[in-house]
Amino acid sequence: CGATKLVMYKHIKTFKEEGFYNYSVMLLREDIDTLLVCAREAIYALNMEDVFWPVLENKQLECTNKGKSKDIECRNYIRTLHRINDTMMYVCGTNAFSPTCHYMDINNGQLQLLGPPEEGKGKCPFDPFQKYSSVMVDSDLYTATSINFLGSEPVVTRNSANSLRTEFKTSWLNEPKFIYMDLVEENHNNPEGEEEDDKVYLFFSETAVEYDFYDKLLVSRIARICKDDLGGLRILQKKWTTFLKASLVCSVPELNLQFIIQDVFMLKSANWKETIFYGVFVPQAGVLDISIVCAYSMRKIHEVFSQGKYKEPVTVDSSHVKWIVYNQDIPVPRPGACINKQARNMKINRTLDLPDKTLQFVRDHPLMDDPVTPIDGKPKLIKTGSRFTSIVVDRIKALDNQLYDVMFIGTDNGYLQKAINLENEMFIIEEAQLFKNEESVLSLRISSKKSKIYATSLSQVAQSTLSDCRHYETCYDCVLARDPYCAWSKKSSRCASISDMTNNKTDLIQNVKTGDASSCKDTRKSLLVFITRSFVPSTTVHLECSPLSNLATVHWTLNNSSIQPNETKYIIYNGGIFILNTSMEDVGRYVCYSVEKVRERPLKQVMMPKIPMPQTTNNIVLVLEVAVVVLSCLLASLLTYNICKGHIPLCYILHNKTAKETIPLVSGFAKGDHVNNNNKGHCGDSQKPSITFPTLDDLKYIDDESEI
Repeated sequence: CGATKLVMYKHIKTFKEEGFYNYSVMLLREDIDTLLVCAREAIYALNMEDVFWPVLENKQLECTNKGKSKDIECRNYIRTLHRINDTMMYVCGTNAFSPTCHYMDINNGQLQLLGPPEEGKGKCPFDPFQKYSSVMVDSDLYTATSINFLGSEPVVTRNSANSLRTEFKTSWLNEPKFIYMDLVEENHNNPEGEEEDDKVYLFFSETAVEYDFYDKLLVSRIARICKDDLGGLRILQKKWTTFLKASLVCSVPELNLQFIIQDVFMLKSANWKETIFYGVFVPQAGVLDISIVCAYSMRKIHEVFSQGKYKEPVTVDSSHVKWIVYNQDIPVPRPGACINKQARNMKINRTLDLPDKTLQFVRDHPLMDDPVTPIDGKPKLIKTGSRFTSIVVDRIKALDNQLYDVMFIGTDNGYLQKAINLENEMFIIEEAQLFKNEESVLSLRISSKKSKIYATSLSQVAQSTLSDCRHYETCYDCVLARDPYCAWSKKSSRCASISDMTNNKTDLIQNVKTGDASSCKDTRKSLLVFITRSFVPSTTVHLECSPLSNLATVHWTLNNSSIQPNETKYIIYNGGIFILNTSMEDVGRYVCYSVEKVRERPLKQVMMPKIPMPQTTNNIVLVLEVAVVVLSCLLASLLTYNICKGHIPLCYILHNKTAKETIPLVSGFAKGDHVNNNNKGHCGDSQKPSITFPTLDDLKYIDDESEI
């Protein structure tokens, strides 16, 4: 499946500073209308003064002495940037494999690093290219990173007065790649009146410990910890007592493949149980050129951790460990649960009060048996020809008063795909080229307030709108796009953003669910100019016609009769038609239609309306007669000139010869890239066929036409 519209690079705004790279972290401050972008040794506040934080020479020397690259690894990559309050932020950098953090102040439109630097170990990775995630919760920094130079000691930590971390056990974390971390405020405005502690959720991939496999098998995980966790008293001292993890399932039923998570976006709701996590996944080891998107409800996630069964490691044959379902009695309070009403009734008010039996169980059984499955049990989007790297989601109310979740997905070749799932129908609305050099999209941020989306790559930052309705030129284009942001205004005869048309929405035409454009009046006819064309028999004629949408195909008729592709007569493609070996039977009216399926129903739109009456044989004969007269005059003039100049003696004996003219051949058009899919699509072929035909410059005029 391809995108309805393809937006090229020239329509995207970009920011790039020469000499600075790795724009990998963004913080969107809508309260002060500022986007902060972190790069190597620099923090850019777009709309404000920038701040620079280069690595110190002694730190760079230490780094190079340990075998790292001076110009690449031994620099200061800003990996952490969080808001603390209206004027204060917290920032950390790798600092040549010596992580360091600073407080940063915003004052009168200027950024400034404050005070002496702080130790960044456990707050920021050593390696600038290591996967990492963090979130700031009430001035406490939660991080998922590695705490040693080699990157071999992964931890999930809370950096505060009550610091905690995970155990150094492979059953807890086994070669993880951390992806995303965020807070779910389950204790805030709880509509069901339940006592629930706020929780931090972590998404990552790791090497599975529960499968018997001849090679390392990567799996996707979701883990959670409770905000009020204080660790255990004797067991799990200064360690998490609420750390639990579960498998995250996202797969294509027809493919027996393990898909690995790449990025996550949390779409919040007033009711925390209605919160949805959207994740993008790709196959392990890139065995197939396919990407998928899955969505997970907070209700299902909560159910797995609060009611699901645990896995238990069992030693087999003295050395081999096998993980099985734990079916025996579970200690009370439930291992891994936050301190809730049940625990308080047992006089357990803090995790420090938990019994040793509960703590020992959660230490040895961090993995849940039940997996977290996606909403509807299947992906929201499946796309071939693209490798997804990042995702953000916006929820918008359309004219039918329905809420739609619109996904914006970054790819590894610099494109942004705008997609929607309509009652299990996958639909890509638009595809925009963000970066001219096809750089991978590293991260995305969305501003619903500004209707903007921001993307970073290694060398630049791009800004695009959530929807530019001006791309849809007609009512059919606008409605068939099924873009929840856009509607056709009958009054102004243009496709406009519904947010800009707040006064009279009865004037608007929009149908997101079905794409029904029957309310549109075809205004395209008055916009076209048509040309009557002559031709020479036994030649090839090319008529051009492009479909209205990348999802549409072209259909041709001759004198109201359908034209079927024929290798010896008609070659039809999504850019026009070649008419081979023309003859008198080809004279007539050619009409091109753009045909697009909407709910499996073909919708046909005329591209070439009625034009002047077709030519007759007399027209062709007249053209040939005029051409012969012109050539005869030219020949006579040339002969007279040469005789007068003495180039041709009058007594020269002429020999009759049959002159055989060789008409030069012109090769067909070069193959072009598919407009639907980032130059990598597998959803059809719109390449122009290679046709060889003679040039007829002396006898014809053939241009873009609709009639022969």
